[in-house]
Amino acid sequence: MTNLKKIFLGFLFLMLIVLGIIWVNIPKITPYYTQLSKTRVGLNLDLQPKTQKEAHFVGSQKCKECHEEESHDWKASLHSKMIQDIKKDPSVVIADFTMLPEDADFTLAQAVYTIGSKFKQRYMIPAVINGEEDFRLGNYQWNEENKKWQSFKPYKYWYKEAYPHDNKEFPTSNACDGCHFTGYMSTGKRVEPSISCESCHGPASKHVEDPDSIVFKASLSDPIRTNEVCFQCHMRNRDKRIETENLKVKDLWMKAKDYPDGYEPGKPLISYKLPAPFALGEETKEFWANGSAKKNRTQGNEYIHDRMYQHGITCINCHDPHKLTNTAQKSEGNDACMKCHSFGSIIGPHQDMLEEHTHHKANSKGSLCIECHMPKTAKHTGKSPLTVRSHLFTFTYPAQTKAYKMPPETNACYVCHKDKTLDSLQNNLKKWGRLEWEKLELPDIHFK
Repeated sequence: MTNLKKIFLGFLFLMLIVLGIIWVNIPKITPYYTQLSKTRVGLNLDLQPKTQKEAHFVGSQKCKECHEEESHDWKASLHSKMIQDIKKDPSVVIADFTMLPEDADFTLAQAVYTIGSKFKQRYMIPAVINGEEDFRLGNYQWNEENKKWQSFKPYKYWYKEAYPHDNKEFPTSNACDGCHFTGYMSTGKRVEPSISCESCHGPASKHVEDPDSIVFKASLSDPIRTNEVCFQCHMRNRDKRIETENLKVKDLWMKAKDYPDGYEPGKPLISYKLPAPFALGEETKEFWANGSAKKNRTQGNEYIHDRMYQHGITCINCHDPHKLTNTAQKSEGNDACMKCHSFGSIIGPHQDMLEEHTHHKANSKGSLCIECHMPKTAKHTGKSPLTVRSHLFTFTYPAQTKAYKMPPETNACYVCHKDKTLDSLQNNLKKWGRLEWEKLELPDIHFK
């Protein structure tokens, strides 16, 4: 071997070592750099493709012709099963109708569609309301988590002053169908009884005619617009007309809508949606006083306050939108978080080992990221257990839970240490040196 060849091989070996060191030390967030560094377009810019604005909805079967893999994955997800036709498949009913209370205002024979199946199930019954053919909901819903029927009054939410307090006079068209039926939100037509492709990608007729005529693709859009595709339904809201027309809820008699009427993916959601109000320190029916959720479907309300949202991390960075993976019930564990985070990295955790960060054994519940940063704070119904995980992501200290007058069961530490008080748990954190400066003394919190 010549000296020149030896020098070359030595140089090549050295370069491989250097590249290896660089590779090991590259932050895991690097693959998302383009996404994170995009210029923010602002909340009001319309990013829906121009060719899509004149398109109409065609249904998921058309999409399946070219997108078989995505269709297969979606079909197995719960989005495809949000609305199910009982007449076509009676097995979609999960409730025990032999236990239906005697004062129920419906029977199984009257029900046409089911709503939901994992946590609860409600039943849609044909009805004529305000002189128009519509659907209404039964006065009982099935709680799948405790296997019991429970009373259900759909008119009792924020719009209670806009509807008669009678299930038979409450139309699903204004409260439910915008999110549950594809196409209904912008057209008023129940194109497809499910949350299908066009709910997230927009109407696809032009794309079907010409594949070069694009539909809205969240992964290529501005991070804010990407999140808004999910927020259209996963964010508690009020009727936008309350703000734009300076109306009160009672002014929207029989017209109040619980979804962003007129919205399609890519359009600025802020033009169609008025988020449910919240002020730090004030508990509401939807949020605890620290801003964490009391109900399901509040992920967007919480997430917009988080630094990840502000820096451009999107819902689909953590959740596969077709498979709906990494859910509260089937978490991918710490691997999901460690796609971006790593020990000693610029975005933390700022320790060298998991146990140093958590002060719990590595294989214990106390060392699972979601247990501390996404504790269960919300319910699917008032009589359900706490199963909905918070999307605030900041750790809520025991002293904060106490100061905000939240139930101890919503605190990550107390969930595993019910034999201790919130005060003693706070002292443990203090001994560990795990309190940040601003947490040493909590500000005065004024409650109404």
